[in-house]
Amino acid sequence: MKVEYYKWHSDNLNRTMELKVYGWYGKPVLIFPCQGGRFYEAEDFSMISSLRIFINEGKIKIFTIDSVDNESWCCLSKHPAERGKYHQQYEYYVIKEVVPFIRKHCNTDYIKLIATGASMGAYHAANFFFKHPYIFDTVISLSGVYDLRGFVGEYVDEYVYFNSPLFYLPNLEDEYYLNMYRKNKIIICVGQGAWEDEMLDDTRQLEWILNYKNIPAWIDYWGHDVNHDWPWWKIQLPYFLNCLGY
Repeated sequence: MKVEYYKWHSDNLNRTMELKVYGWYGKPVLIFPCQGGRFYEAEDFSMISSLRIFINEGKIKIFTIDSVDNESWCCLSKHPAERGKYHQQYEYYVIKEVVPFIRKHCNTDYIKLIATGASMGAYHAANFFFKHPYIFDTVISLSGVYDLRGFVGEYVDEYVYFNSPLFYLPNLEDEYYLNMYRKNKIIICVGQGAWEDEMLDDTRQLEWILNYKNIPAWIDYWGHDVNHDWPWWKIQLPYFLNCLGY
């Protein structure tokens, strides 16, 4: 398997950010790490190994990036407004730095990406997908939450609202976005075992919203033995990629 490591100083975050690339060619897959996770997390927890056949056959090319959760939404010592502003800088980093890097690495300016991740990574994958459907045409979210109340309580400002899919999707009426969602592929998966209660509740709410908006989505509830943990996520992601034809 071809593995490449990159780092550069992000002007948007004013810090050095790192990432890895796995594979020669194929559909680009951007993996967001779990809460506070690093770019090497997917490799350390054997997610990359579980995807080896897709990578080696040139069906997908994986890009794994750092999070800044511990300085943004998860930094409870900061006021939520400060956390939201830093998350906005992270969004700029992903959209203005990482996405152009991915497209250059894939030798095309037009290819769309798959966004995926587990837990907090699933939140980021879904949020980036819904905010930027012209960049991402597929989302595979595993065990995610889809609003930020677990981090900011009942505080809501523009940063919280526009980064909580359960807040902004019900009020979204822009047909450009809605039609793009309907053309794209949406997979939301959650287990029903240990540590999945909050994720189950958010997934059910998201399912209701997507149904109400007439947006096709595959909402998949796995069994009561399926816990909020890596052994299941590294089964789920290859399963869904295979179902999508990769």
